[in-house]
Amino acid sequence: MVLNHGIFQSYYFFHLIGKDHDLHEQFRGDPNFERTVEFCAKYDAPAFDPEYPTKPLEFFEPMLRRAFAEPKRSMYTPARSA
Repeated sequence: MVLNHGIFQSYYFFHLIGKDHDLHEQFRGDPNFERTVEFCAKYDAPAFDPEYPTKPLEFFEPMLRRAFAEPKRSMYTPARSA
């Protein structure tokens, strides 16, 4: 599913740049085909919908600041005890 994710995701925008948005059809019959189509429909499609309700970037700032406040793992810092 991950290997060809970009090809499946292209369904939502390739037609806008003059490319074949059905490129993923070459994988029909693969055991992961339906699962990948479903994943992209659920998680990727909304990203290409200009009417999809989204939060402003400021909403995410506190989360990003917490996530990047200090290195979690780095070769430059000593290992932490769990």
